[in-house]
Amino acid sequence: MGRVVLVTGVSRDLGRRFARSLASDPEVDRVIGVDVVPPRGDVGAVSFVRVDIRNPVIAKVIAKEDVDTVVHMSVIATPGTAGGRHTMKELNVIGTMQLLAACQRARTVQRLVVKSTTTVYGASPRDPAMFTEDMQPRRAPRSGYAKDVAEIEGYVRGFARRRPDVGVLTLRCANVVGPHVASPITSYLRLPVVPTVLGYDPRMQFLHEDDLFRVLRLGAVGDERGRATGTVNVAGDGVVVLSQALRRLGRPMVPMPGFAVGRLGQVLRSAHVADFSPEQLAFLTYGRGVDTTRMREVLGFEPGFSTEDALADFGSTLSPTLDAVLAPAQAGAQQALDALGRLVPAGGTRG
Repeated sequence: MGRVVLVTGVSRDLGRRFARSLASDPEVDRVIGVDVVPPRGDVGAVSFVRVDIRNPVIAKVIAKEDVDTVVHMSVIATPGTAGGRHTMKELNVIGTMQLLAACQRARTVQRLVVKSTTTVYGASPRDPAMFTEDMQPRRAPRSGYAKDVAEIEGYVRGFARRRPDVGVLTLRCANVVGPHVASPITSYLRLPVVPTVLGYDPRMQFLHEDDLFRVLRLGAVGDERGRATGTVNVAGDGVVVLSQALRRLGRPMVPMPGFAVGRLGQVLRSAHVADFSPEQLAFLTYGRGVDTTRMREVLGFEPGFSTEDALADFGSTLSPTLDAVLAPAQAGAQQALDALGRLVPAGGTRG
């Protein structure tokens, strides 16, 4: 008998696509996808169950389906997509608490994989060059997505202590990018003109969407080494600074004071163009780097895309900026002028 895996957050693209790919894995017998609304795309062989993980009914789903592995991907980064900050916190924190309570009561559950984020480390001028999994943020988050993630990880650690028989793996993923990813950072990088914080050039690491699916699968149904427990940083090799990233994406940047970027972010957030949360503004100011030694030595995972490769694949789908559109026309006009110059004598023509 193969594994019976429950995946949360399948109404969003990453959750749906991961659940669908997992359903084709020979090690998996069944995949049950849950969310508050049905996924919009094709789920393949995934069995969708419409349930709110904030509701204790999730325990009945786990018991009825004899779930032995849970992959928790239902942590939301943007309040706009959740219906406001209050709803976002409920989905993230209360939803996780109910899910963990259901897993604690279900004796069939043997494995829990939680998709977390390196945002939990924060971003400040006092940060180390690279965060290891044992380090704490230099400035504890007080609100927003980062605070939600810190609380969620605390509840997950508590669950691991109460159910030592369950293998619990928390994956702190760097910013995920790729052709199909819609997130705060990809919305920011897709802007035709990108505002940056004057005087700062933050370091960034990226994780390709395909590598996200691979590491989640490894954690859920992989071999003995892949079934490690604890907390693991996950990111592509290498680091780029924001100015390099924007040049490679062909995005013009406009340096602005930090307060101006924050105000512009509020306008863009209200227009549903891009989300500039306080933690994202801090990240765009100070950046962040994480150590991935445990990813290789403990989890046995090697990303297929480096940070630069992931950025390049993401950039291949971007629409050209105005400069890129006008460049061929400008080059053609210049060639015409040069040709005309060669035809007309240097002294001009006589009337």
